Amino acid sequence: MPHISLNPATGKVERTFQRCDDQHLDSALEESRKAQKIWQTTGFVQRAEALRRAAEILMANHDDYAALITREMGKPLREARAEVEKCALACDYYALHAAEFLADEPIETDATQSYVSYPPLGTVLAIMPWNFPFWQVFRAAAPALMAGNAIVLKHSSNVPQCALAVEDIFRTAGLPKGLFATLMIEANQVAGIIADPRIHAVTFTGSEPAGRQVAAEAGRNLKKCVLELGGSDPFIVLRDADLDYASTQAVNSRFLNNGQSCIAAKRFIVVPEIADEFVLLMRQKVAALRVGDPMKEDTQAGPMARPDLRDELHRQVMDSIAQGAQALLGCEPVAGEGAYYLPSILDHVTPKACAYHEELFGPVATVIRARDEQDALRIAKDTRFGLGASLWSRDAARAERLSREIEAGCCFINSTVKSDPRLPFGGIKASGYGRELSYHGIREFVNIKTVWVK
Repeated sequence: MPHISLNPATGKVERTFQRCDDQHLDSALEESRKAQKIWQTTGFVQRAEALRRAAEILMANHDDYAALITREMGKPLREARAEVEKCALACDYYALHAAEFLADEPIETDATQSYVSYPPLGTVLAIMPWNFPFWQVFRAAAPALMAGNAIVLKHSSNVPQCALAVEDIFRTAGLPKGLFATLMIEANQVAGIIADPRIHAVTFTGSEPAGRQVAAEAGRNLKKCVLELGGSDPFIVLRDADLDYASTQAVNSRFLNNGQSCIAAKRFIVVPEIADEFVLLMRQKVAALRVGDPMKEDTQAGPMARPDLRDELHRQVMDSIAQGAQALLGCEPVAGEGAYYLPSILDHVTPKACAYHEELFGPVATVIRARDEQDALRIAKDTRFGLGASLWSRDAARAERLSREIEAGCCFINSTVKSDPRLPFGGIKASGYGRELSYHGIREFVNIKTVWVK
């Protein structure tokens, strides 16, 4: 099957790419193996120079890369530009801090000398999603490359031009040929690549079902694996919250990237004292979102990435309404060309509705009304996911105490959930395991090696 670059705003195919055959795949893995053996002998200074050049390339061409992202997966242009800039930030961050994060760590024992070192594992297979086609790759690649590893990328088949652009950035930045390689492969080729002895670890971001398959193959072959899967993040609004501010941030979080973000707020859990007012404010602000051509600077909501994704979202919405949820706003596709779906709100969602339990990966907000504060916390934990969460209250100290009861990889107080190179990122439960970013992320794909000298 070819990899098809389809513009979701117009429904038109821009380019197609043929899948990588077995001979080309074998050559690419061998080239990666050889490049990594050379790369691991370089010092942090040389590696950092290449990452800084990558950051410079990103910033110098950020308008072009942003336009490519928007054409290929539909996010508003201004959001695509911010994504490219964040990739440059990650490159600079690890160029600056990798040597410190991976420095030998002396440990006092009965030895003459003992310490922990952090040599690279080898080649990492990165299986990445389409929703942040640059950022997801760079947040995995920047630390792995600075640690001395190679990366082979299996990107989503609907963003092949973005995948090739990222490879070109690293090649232009001066990385050895093959150290970062994009492979145009299909899902049915992944198991064989994981089993290949030239692959030493896997990092995967994507859906829960696909993540389970990747984890099973990695486990079968005893390969290190990091998984960042789906999320159904709670957005808990307490009775003393600043409702105007919280509702504005609720809309920003839910409808960023056309609602297609694993860490978007998805379940808006409100207590009775403020429920009606908060929902009214949120409805007004969602209704005011400008839906249209994502290439226009003032567009706030563009199309979903593919028509089939829009169709699946609409099925979940219709099922939820049949199961008792109220369609407060939107809840239908936009007629005409492109994979557009109206920014939507489902209210009075209960455990009978699929929107309560399933991740809705698109521009639909789910409102769940709690009996009281403790019930709100119970609802927040009543999910198989555990990626992010946020709490909204004027009493930040109290909200922080309550956050300790939340089961998630991160919890933000009076702020939307976001990833930051300085902080570890990842989830628990069905949202995966392992961490990206920060010094925790760079240590995922190294050999934590004890050295003992008498």
